[in-house]
Amino acid sequence: MTTGRGSEDSELAGGPARHIPVLVRPAIEHLNIRDGGLYIDGTFGAGGYARAILAAADCKVLALDRDQSAVAHAFGLVDAAGGRLTVAQARFSTLDETAAGFGIAAADGVVLDLGVSSMQLDQAERGFSFRLDGPLDMRMDGDGPSAADVLAAASERTLADVIFTLGEERHSRAVARALVRAREQAPIRTTGAFADIVARVVRTRPGDIHPATRTFQALRLYVNDELGELARGLMAAERILKPGGRLVVVSFHSLEDRMVKTFLSARAGSRAGSRHLPQVAARPASFAILTKKPIGPDEAEIAANPRARSAKLRAAERTAAPADAADRPALPRLPALADVLRKG
Repeated sequence: MTTGRGSEDSELAGGPARHIPVLVRPAIEHLNIRDGGLYIDGTFGAGGYARAILAAADCKVLALDRDQSAVAHAFGLVDAAGGRLTVAQARFSTLDETAAGFGIAAADGVVLDLGVSSMQLDQAERGFSFRLDGPLDMRMDGDGPSAADVLAAASERTLADVIFTLGEERHSRAVARALVRAREQAPIRTTGAFADIVARVVRTRPGDIHPATRTFQALRLYVNDELGELARGLMAAERILKPGGRLVVVSFHSLEDRMVKTFLSARAGSRAGSRHLPQVAARPASFAILTKKPIGPDEAEIAANPRARSAKLRAAERTAAPADAADRPALPRLPALADVLRKG
């Protein structure tokens, strides 16, 4: 991952991004990299994790990124790796299917570094940052509706639900109302205009995050279906990891960390039963949790890279138990993006 992955407030605090991997040392330690192993970097970005994995042992890496520009910038690293690195444009939710296309049936490790990359944040035309005014786009892979399209079509209620659920913004109704009123006067097409509208509604004290941070983050998560991608990615990792293989996930958003924690807890043991229902047989654990509590950056890393301060790392080791295709991680109940645009 690069320094920019995470929330907009991290991006603002850090200023212009340098491509510094976050929590790379504990990530490499928990991956337990060995010679001859095959590892999947599901979120290539600027290649920070892929470089670290390749440097740790004589192994191979399959790196994925849904952003075509990230893949295009990988050619130099691919050449330097001398056949040990393959980079493909793909969503990490399809990492097992993508790996199969390269003749890979199983992996020794999977690392997922969630969020938006610093390269995306620093390109105003991508619309990921309100520090740099640009088109309100936010699409990681350039396909489908943009954030501006969503703002133009979504009802006030849908906008409020998205902002509250994905942004955890307690002023969600007031923000949604302000956005709807503003779009009646003129389309909301730029990040600057969007941030200004939200800032007029959400009041903050000096030293707090920018008032538009949570709303901006919620819209990005919704446009890119990031929680859905994470849910499918965790299950894909469960399917492809060998017994003894390691899963490492670095997140910056509380909803993402909660989903990872819940998924690993469910896979590591039986769920608590109910005294009102028959006892259900315990399912064989498919993961053994390696991090009882999430690992965060130390003071030195935060000082060197303020964007790292909200990072949390969780890791687990795959057992020999079969993957559970039926038990899917729960997702927030929000209208599908296609339905929002259709009704609009």
